[in-house]
Amino acid sequence: MSGREALIPNRLKYLAVAGLLAVVVWLLVMRVCERGFDWGLLARTLLGVHWGWLGAAVGFVLLTYYGRVLRWSVMIRPICPHPSHWRLFSATAIGFTALVFFGRPGELLRPYLIARNENLPFSSQMAAWLLERVYDLLAVVLIFGFALTRIPQNASLGPALQWALEIGGHAVWILALVCVGVLFVLRQYSGFARRRITEALEFLPAAQHQKVSQFVDSFVRGIEATRSTRAAFLLLFYTVVEWLLIGVCYYCLFKAFPATAGRGWMDVLAFMGLVAFGSIVQLPGIGGGMQVVAVITLTELLGTPLEAATGIALALWIITFVVIMPVGLLFACYEGLSWRKIKELEKEVAL
Repeated sequence: MSGREALIPNRLKYLAVAGLLAVVVWLLVMRVCERGFDWGLLARTLLGVHWGWLGAAVGFVLLTYYGRVLRWSVMIRPICPHPSHWRLFSATAIGFTALVFFGRPGELLRPYLIARNENLPFSSQMAAWLLERVYDLLAVVLIFGFALTRIPQNASLGPALQWALEIGGHAVWILALVCVGVLFVLRQYSGFARRRITEALEFLPAAQHQKVSQFVDSFVRGIEATRSTRAAFLLLFYTVVEWLLIGVCYYCLFKAFPATAGRGWMDVLAFMGLVAFGSIVQLPGIGGGMQVVAVITLTELLGTPLEAATGIALALWIITFVVIMPVGLLFACYEGLSWRKIKELEKEVAL
């Protein structure tokens, strides 16, 4: 398969995501047209921000990137006993900057750069990246499930829908716990699981079977890296710390805006869970899913004026995506990576 042909599925995926976001944005625009949009209120929301709380949110976001460095160092310690935290942070900052510019595929630059800088096999770093994604996805699912069970009673949803969301939240929790159990079993019987999964996929065409088998092999290798009790504990510990820092960041963001300053931790966690789930859908440069879900959650569930919700969603996008860009670009310059080279690497690792 040529590089051009391999890029077609990614383009179709982004077209589908863009279409979905366009529909949601169109619905929001229709609502704005019905009730009007007070641009003055939006300006007052942005000008009335508490810069101390907003600065604290930025600080906690930057700490989350170093938390990712500590977690990654645990995953690669079996093959790299003394990884350089500086080089890991450099690759992390560049990877998340690429995520802003290129969407989700851009984040694959991080394992590529870590493999290159630490002289490690790329497959081993893909294994670490996959395991990190699994842990973060489980965290998102757990927080999302919690959010569904904590929808405010005054939300304009109706009792039937609110009851359905609460049941759905408990179901999501059960699913997440089942996935944790599966991870534990895979950790204990990784070799057996690898053989069985590979055998079960033999019905696939040769090219697809090879690709899926490589994916399974990388994932199982990542799990094998945490076979020791200490490594598994540290990985879980750093994941909890990571999401606690994200939660504190969201709390500071709420405190920074008068419209949400009075909200408590339960509202913050509900908002974070829904937004984290929405952030799975991202487009290069603009994001999309996070901002749309943030506006809908703030207006429909927390009763925040649309203009204030728009300002908060904009600030959230800047804090979570834009803040890391100068850091990532500085590290890219330090490592001698031009914009053209970064684009070439992104295409190479995305294939």
